[in-house]
Amino acid sequence: MAFQDKKLINNPNDVVTEFIEGLVETYPGLQYLDGFPQVKVVLRADVSGGTYDKVAIISGGGSGHEPAHAGFVGEGMLTAAICGDVFASPPVDSILAGIRAVTGPMGCLLIVTNYTGDRLNFGLAAEQAKSEGYKVETVIVGDDCALPPPRGIAGRRGLAGTILVHKIAGAAAATGISLAAVATEARRASEMVGTMGVALSVCTLPGQVTPDRLGPGKMELGLGVHGEPGAAVADLQPVDVIVSHVLKQILSPETNYVPITRGSRVVLMVNGLGATPAMELMITSGKAVPKLQLEHGLAVDRVYTGSFMTSLDMAGFSISIMKADQAILQRLDAPTKAPYWPVGVDGNHPPAKIPVPLPPSHSTKIDEPLGQPAQLNEQGHILEVAIEAAANAVQNLRDELNDWDSKVGDGDCGSTMYRGAAAILEDMQNYPLNDAAETVNEIGASVRRVMGGTSGILYTIFCKAAYAQLKASTQSVVTSKNWAEALEASIAAVSKYGGASAGYRTLLDALIPASAILQERLNAGDDPATAFILSSEAAVAGAESTKHMQAQAGRSSYVSGEILASVPDPGAMAAASWYKAAALAVKDKYQAP
Repeated sequence: MAFQDKKLINNPNDVVTEFIEGLVETYPGLQYLDGFPQVKVVLRADVSGGTYDKVAIISGGGSGHEPAHAGFVGEGMLTAAICGDVFASPPVDSILAGIRAVTGPMGCLLIVTNYTGDRLNFGLAAEQAKSEGYKVETVIVGDDCALPPPRGIAGRRGLAGTILVHKIAGAAAATGISLAAVATEARRASEMVGTMGVALSVCTLPGQVTPDRLGPGKMELGLGVHGEPGAAVADLQPVDVIVSHVLKQILSPETNYVPITRGSRVVLMVNGLGATPAMELMITSGKAVPKLQLEHGLAVDRVYTGSFMTSLDMAGFSISIMKADQAILQRLDAPTKAPYWPVGVDGNHPPAKIPVPLPPSHSTKIDEPLGQPAQLNEQGHILEVAIEAAANAVQNLRDELNDWDSKVGDGDCGSTMYRGAAAILEDMQNYPLNDAAETVNEIGASVRRVMGGTSGILYTIFCKAAYAQLKASTQSVVTSKNWAEALEASIAAVSKYGGASAGYRTLLDALIPASAILQERLNAGDDPATAFILSSEAAVAGAESTKHMQAQAGRSSYVSGEILASVPDPGAMAAASWYKAAALAVKDKYQAP
């Protein structure tokens, strides 16, 4: 069923002139001729026809293919672009105005896509300009490889490969060579490129209804950029399959559209047709390059991915392949100020992949794998019982945590914490328990491996901050004061990156009071085990007090105060449970004979 599509436009008849106005407002290097609506010409602001001392490069055609062609006006590419109405060739007077505005004594080259209207209008304008004394050469680009070799006079359609011709001609002209030499390079480039498109939808003209020619699950191979029918309609396939078909069609020895054979060097352009996300275009490029290399035996020297010549809001892509040599690569790599030519694509590729860097502790100690020492010292024994008790306490609390979280969150807090605790218990046999800092770091690694969501990353940050603080200590044995400082550093890191602080109804509402009491009691001279126990009681009280808090972080912040008042914060209760269990285990260890 056809329907009126949504467009961010005013009067459909004004879309081209309003596009030009916005383009020129955006890019200070561009201007337009004051001849709206009949004359719609975008030109370089630094060029005046009477004095311009290089060959002017002029192109254009019907609008609706943006950024082509106006987006490629700039030093090193087009000197002017002539814009027709949507999918309509520009009138002769408009083309003539563009020629007169930018052409100096060196003359101008017209680059014209192979459509009947464009050939006729640009051709008549060229003849008129010649009669006025201008030097004019014309290059027709017909790079379409989708349809069988034409038998009539129409020839192959001009598609996105035209943009590569623009770049080569513009770079050549920028060197100051003659019109004949520029035309020769452009003509040669046009003979080296082939293009084929695949559409997932047809386009919608401004102010008109969306056609329904392509049904669900269908794609059209070789659909024209004006919506004209292609070679075939087929079922949508994975992009791997589509890319293979397109490449075979372009490089077919039967049609011999492009002079590319095994061993050739090529450049690849993957062009979005208007409504294709960058992600899908990059996937297409990523699949096309190895296929060109491995299946067709080609060296891919450059890859250009983006939207260069579109068809309004058409979904789909086209692939252009151009035979390359050092001269063509030099032109493609030459600098340009054209706003829509991609940056960062020139030069040879380094390897696509490099190894993931290892942390310094691993990269410098390859021969010293971490693992539980054969003999635990006193600190190792204390860490062992504390970790085991804390993990078991979290596992025992799983169902209660899930129940609380089902009322104020997504119901998985207990399950998430359980996975982390189980991983810690499983991995503990490999923890270097005699080294407190490294043990805390390994706990963080265990948590990161299995715990998803916000809880997982917050506890990983918690452990990493504690590790850094403990590692900074110059003492051979970690003291209770060091542990208190590590807890304080962990809380600060979680607050910094998570954005929460006291009273936000999070795990920090258990840990912040625990840290305060721990430091207070240690400073007062209490023995470490007693200080740990007293601080754990503060953690439990802090967690339970979250019933009276309005959530300001996480999913709970979307829950009404009435519901929040019925349960404590699950994250705070989980933190209080492992903290208290660890404190009791340490106390029992100290009191053991």
